[in-house]
Amino acid sequence: MTRKYQARIYVTLRPSVLDPAGTAVQSGLLHMGYDNVEQVRIGKYVELTLTAADETAARQQLDRVCDQLLANPVIENYRFELTESATLNSGVTA
Repeated sequence: MTRKYQARIYVTLRPSVLDPAGTAVQSGLLHMGYDNVEQVRIGKYVELTLTAADETAARQQLDRVCDQLLANPVIENYRFELTESATLNSGVTA
């Protein structure tokens, strides 16, 4: 039986990496009068649906997807939340 999972993936720059986009947003906020914002970091948010035999297989696949495509492991960190959304039958129905 195959299970369907919903993944929410968060990709952020490592703390040691400069974030010029975040700096630009922070500067804009300061010019707008929001002088209480101390730091802005910009990242990516991705949602995807996948099927897998079980949660362990889904997590392993997500790790590979994030490491190989969605994040640059040299400068970015990632984390994900995984929830089962439905169970699919692997048999053929008439």
